[in-house]
Amino acid sequence: MTVPAAIGRSGRSILKREGDGATPIADMKLLHGFTRGDRVRFLRTALPMRHIREDMLWCDQPGDPNYNRLVKAPFGPSHEELRRGDGLYDVCLVLDWNVSSRRRNRGSAIFFHLIRPGYEPTAGCIAVSLRDMKRILPSLRRGMTVRVV
Repeated sequence: MTVPAAIGRSGRSILKREGDGATPIADMKLLHGFTRGDRVRFLRTALPMRHIREDMLWCDQPGDPNYNRLVKAPFGPSHEELRRGDGLYDVCLVLDWNVSSRRRNRGSAIFFHLIRPGYEPTAGCIAVSLRDMKRILPSLRRGMTVRVV
C-alpha cells in the first residue's frame, strides 16, 4: 500500500545526526506504538500499543543514559512530550532507529506519526494522515520493516 507522507525538513540522509531534521535512509523495524485514547479510539492493529499518559516523555539528550528512550516526568534533560496538544502523536509508532542499538548523536525519536496540515515537513519522522494511518494499522505487525529510500 502506498500513501502520501511527509518526511524531515532536511529531506533524507544516510548520515543521520541528532537535530539535523533529516529522515534516515534506512530499513527500520516497527517496535510498538502510542496512542491518545482520549482522541483516537478503536484502532485495529496487532502492534503493541500503549495509551499516552501526561507523564510520558522521550529523551533526546545524547549524553543522557536514557537517550532515545521513553522516560517519565519530571525529567530534567532534553526530551519530547508524547502527550502533545497538536495531535501529531495521537497515533505514534516507534521505529527502530537507534533504539535497539543506541549510539550517541545518531538521532532519536524517529517515529511514524500523524501529519501537520498540508503535509508540512517533520523533524525527521515519517508522517501520514489519520485516515491513512487507520488504513495501514491493521496490516502492521511488530518487526515489520519501514523502508526509506
